[in-house]
Amino acid sequence: MSVHIAIPEPASSDPAYNARSLPPYLAALHSCGVTPVLIPLHERQDRVARLLLGVQGILLPGSGYDVDPQRYGEDRIPECGETDAGRTAVDELLLQDAFNLHKPILAICHGAQTLNVWLNGSLVQDLQTPVNHSPGRTLLDAHPVHVSTGSRLASLFHDGERLESQVNSSHHQAIKVPGDNLLISAVSPEDGVIEAVELDSPAHFVVGVQWHPERTYTHSAFSRAIFSAFIQAVSAWEQRRIEESVTAS
Repeated sequence: MSVHIAIPEPASSDPAYNARSLPPYLAALHSCGVTPVLIPLHERQDRVARLLLGVQGILLPGSGYDVDPQRYGEDRIPECGETDAGRTAVDELLLQDAFNLHKPILAICHGAQTLNVWLNGSLVQDLQTPVNHSPGRTLLDAHPVHVSTGSRLASLFHDGERLESQVNSSHHQAIKVPGDNLLISAVSPEDGVIEAVELDSPAHFVVGVQWHPERTYTHSAFSRAIFSAFIQAVSAWEQRRIEESVTAS
């Protein structure tokens, strides 16, 4: 079964950032045996829509930009960074397509924040905490996260295993109020910062994490398990689509 995952370019006007950040996402997807479909941020909406016809899942990557606080009803504080209108527009198209058709979604860092705001949640514009949530991409184990019992992320651990993992981190913003129907599935235990959310729906895989599992794919079994669970959900979605198509004919 051929599986294709849509992933937007991380930034619309920072090719150097794209060149640094994209390869780990693409490598992780290739390692899972799927084909990434890169979505350009300067395409017309109808062209993006045509590309989405051929994909079975959505991966929303990180970005060097912040989410516009006006989107969740707040005034910008000085510490809030620049926004990326091109990335925002494409993310919204991808999210609408995925929610309309129940395509699985894995949202990472900026992608998780965008998912949360799209579902009417809000963000902390600038974290003030003793935990360093943005030590950079080279530190693989930045801080621990505690995973919520009964969550999708918890199912990635072995029975009896402690629901904690060391993660890397690269964000100065975070989820403040979870969006509609989003459950908190991981927190930073030292400061309570929300580190992961997931949709309260057993039939629709939607997971957002603040850390970067693509950077630690070869280093961390937990990171590999996150991607594996996502791809399994995508494959199951495609199988259901094929079966429904056969039944309808």
